[in-house]
Amino acid sequence: MDLPQIIQGGMGVAISNWRLARSVSAKGQLGVVSGTSIDTVHARILQDGDRGGFLRDAYRKFPIPEMARRVLDRWFSPEGRPEGAPYKPVPFFSATPARSLTELTAVAAFGEVTLAKGGSGAPVGINLLDKIKLPQLATLYGAMLAGVDYVLMGAGIPRHVPGVLDKLSEGLPATMKVDVEGGGEMEIGFDPEAFLGKPAPRLKRPHFLAIISSATLALSLARKCSGKVDGFIVESSIAGGHNAPPRGVMQLDATGQPVYGPRDEAELDKIAALGLPFWLAGGRASAAGLASAKAAGAAGIQVGTAFACCEESGMEAGLRRKLITAVRAGSARVFTDPLASPTGFPFKIVQVEGTVSEKKRYEARTRICDLGYLRSAYRKPDGAVGFRCASEPVADYIAKGGALADTENRMCLCNGLLATSGLAQSRKNNLVEDMLATAGDALADVVRFLKDGVEHYSAADVIDSLLALVEPPLPVSAGVPA
Repeated sequence: MDLPQIIQGGMGVAISNWRLARSVSAKGQLGVVSGTSIDTVHARILQDGDRGGFLRDAYRKFPIPEMARRVLDRWFSPEGRPEGAPYKPVPFFSATPARSLTELTAVAAFGEVTLAKGGSGAPVGINLLDKIKLPQLATLYGAMLAGVDYVLMGAGIPRHVPGVLDKLSEGLPATMKVDVEGGGEMEIGFDPEAFLGKPAPRLKRPHFLAIISSATLALSLARKCSGKVDGFIVESSIAGGHNAPPRGVMQLDATGQPVYGPRDEAELDKIAALGLPFWLAGGRASAAGLASAKAAGAAGIQVGTAFACCEESGMEAGLRRKLITAVRAGSARVFTDPLASPTGFPFKIVQVEGTVSEKKRYEARTRICDLGYLRSAYRKPDGAVGFRCASEPVADYIAKGGALADTENRMCLCNGLLATSGLAQSRKNNLVEDMLATAGDALADVVRFLKDGVEHYSAADVIDSLLALVEPPLPVSAGVPA
């Protein structure tokens, strides 16, 4: 592996888009696209007219042209969406998804990675959440058809992924297990040959980096994964998005945030002893942070928040300006919410006016589950498998055997995060889904990338700053002018 010093975080939904990943990779570091909800992201961009024709250009390179054409025929609107019109819904995934959904997912992942690589040959990664299992196989295969170089995955224990990458790279059917609440597992599968309708080619097997928070999990993955783990990204509790819960009984501080202590700090010496490269994430977005990570034995750092706020990211431009204004004013605040995510993991939410972080907006929203990515499988009384989400309408969740307590203060991350990337669903009576911004605790530190009088910065500015440790000047006697 030619190891990057900087890995750009794979922030979903569509914050880590192909433009951002391409910009980072062009600077010699690892750009990463988000694979989270990639089917809906592309379906909505196509319905908005695919301005610039970028997705259509990428889809023309898909190895099965008629499949790409079917995706365009179903989702592309040349004139875009009428103002205020809702997006057409993408079907929910299940153990046996519709063929059209599998095709959309694979073609979208292929297109996103193809655009990120841009024909340059620079390495590009794709990030997925282990909690969102049902679309994984189609997403991975589409990305591999585009030559993705790295797969990054956290928010769970992705022991199955290395073996899946091995199988798919060889053109063989791959399967994975999904836990079912109430007992047992269900199996889902993907057959490359059946999908392509012809013998599947051998593909490059991407490197697999597991996103972890402890040496215990690193050791478990290194020993018990279905195939080779190529490295780790070690996230601390101050990193953005989902955080691992504190070890032991959850305790909250006076502000209602989880309390993390010494037991939650990763034992880097034990991780280093595994002999695999690792990168540190969370509050490391500075030249000093990079230097300290390397001094601790890391290959480098993963950086999310700084890239999320740069001009190439997929964050809606108005929201990005709000965040930068708050940073400039010293009022930027991030709250680690122990309940918001239906996954049960703490989730970091930026407190921003006009977003669902405001209590009045959260309470005014009518619950709806029309995307379904964070649903969990459960066992019905008749033994069949159903799906439910703690953020769906309360009555629906309870009717499916869920507990009322599990629904309290849950947010719809699916709709909120899509809105944050400028792809908000329109509802009746001219209502539009509110945005939901996430960032790491070090959000205020993005001020270091802002030049005087300028309210924006680029991915290149971030990388140049992170690599800016200046070597001490050589003495004049060494032949260097003073």
